[in-house]
Amino acid sequence: MSISVAIIGAGFAGIGTAIRLQDKGITDFVIFERDTRVGGTWRDNTYPGAACDIPSRLYSYSFAPNPDWSHTYSGSDEILAYIDSMVESSGVASHIRFEHTVTGLRYDEETGEWTITFDSGREPVRARSVVVASGPLANASFPDIRGIEEYAGHKIHSARWDHDYDFTDKKVAVVGTGASAVQIVPELVKTAKSVKVFQRTPGWVLPRVNLSITESTKERYRKTPLTQRLARSAWFWGHESVALGVVWNTPLTRVVEAVSKLHLRSQVSDPWLRRQLTPDFAAGCKRLLMTSDYYPALQKDNCKLVTWPIAQLSTNGIRTVEGIEHQADVIVFATGFEVSKAGTPIPITGIDGRDLAAEWSKGAYAYRSVAVSGYPNLYFTFGPNSGPGHSSALVYMEAQIDYITDAISLVTENAWKSLEVRSDAQASYNEDIQAKLTGTTWNSGCQSWYLTEDGFNATMFPGFATQYVNQLRQVDLQDFRISVRQKALEESVAG
Repeated sequence: MSISVAIIGAGFAGIGTAIRLQDKGITDFVIFERDTRVGGTWRDNTYPGAACDIPSRLYSYSFAPNPDWSHTYSGSDEILAYIDSMVESSGVASHIRFEHTVTGLRYDEETGEWTITFDSGREPVRARSVVVASGPLANASFPDIRGIEEYAGHKIHSARWDHDYDFTDKKVAVVGTGASAVQIVPELVKTAKSVKVFQRTPGWVLPRVNLSITESTKERYRKTPLTQRLARSAWFWGHESVALGVVWNTPLTRVVEAVSKLHLRSQVSDPWLRRQLTPDFAAGCKRLLMTSDYYPALQKDNCKLVTWPIAQLSTNGIRTVEGIEHQADVIVFATGFEVSKAGTPIPITGIDGRDLAAEWSKGAYAYRSVAVSGYPNLYFTFGPNSGPGHSSALVYMEAQIDYITDAISLVTENAWKSLEVRSDAQASYNEDIQAKLTGTTWNSGCQSWYLTEDGFNATMFPGFATQYVNQLRQVDLQDFRISVRQKALEESVAG
């Protein structure tokens, strides 16, 4: 089987890419999805309280507006329904192949095509262009904690929630205090006998005011789409201004910290608990947490914050370094995902047999986060250094998708064999990115999932969303090598 475009993953990025390909008249594409349904991150994250911490109006595609969001910040069920609606309205469902787990990509220099292999003995597929849209938050795993296999109780990962488990009257331990944990804990304290929250590092917490959207507002958006576009624009520029206090350590960073401390003081009266919940790093160095429910939950009679480091898991629970064993019927690991900061999610072999995982072993890099020299016709969504610290990931992702589909269109319309970014253009781009990252909060000294163990930042984009979007407005062909198919070349010469 040979196709024009293969898309790996049927989450936000994969579905968005498929829709934009159709908009450009390209229909010879297939989406390969390892699961049995679409949704990606929002299919997997169904834990109690799961929601987005970016306003719904901004956490959606501009080319697929939804006038019917129920709240300012939507829950996971509503976001998944939005993805389903895009699939249904666009007609891309017929292009999706479920239960196709991609195991490798290999480039054929002679034909200019990629060979895609799968598990379960499925026949390989050849494609002119490949879009790796599996995303950075696709692979969840339990953390590497000593004794984790010895624990005899129930283990649940936030991204693989066990909906059959009854938390009623159970002793629950929650490991982690990041974006997932601050949504889970307020729900668990409602039913569990006890909840112990194990904190390694406190985060900066800002209030989240989640208002209901009135029916009259929804009707206005449906009848006058311009009003919805204006609302989205207002949210965009509001978040864009936050970059001045989050991306860079400026006087406005102190303002963000002051708002967070005021929020903490207003919700936590105990000075000692406030001290335990106050970070010692600049706001923005780690992901900001948006919640108005977490601090009240920690102060419930059945909830306790544990700040002693975890030494190991035991048969009955968690043992902290001071020697106390905290017994638990179930441990919830709100510890996030295996973010691909180094290496690749699948083996990728390019020109002359080069191995992208080896090249990325000390930190991933790419040209404008979407293409890598030596790997023609291969594109990444949410690739290296495309993470926003202040805005919606979908703003960045939409720019990537439009850029990628423009590049694919050029290859298709001109019958080119391949389009490969030049190594010098890639090197120049990344030198500039890494130089700019040195002045950001992310590289200011705290440990976070943004950085590799060596401190290399392969994750975040050091600038405004407008800057990121503008660099992807058009495909600058002077930064690429174009290879023409022999047949097309002969026809050109003959003409």
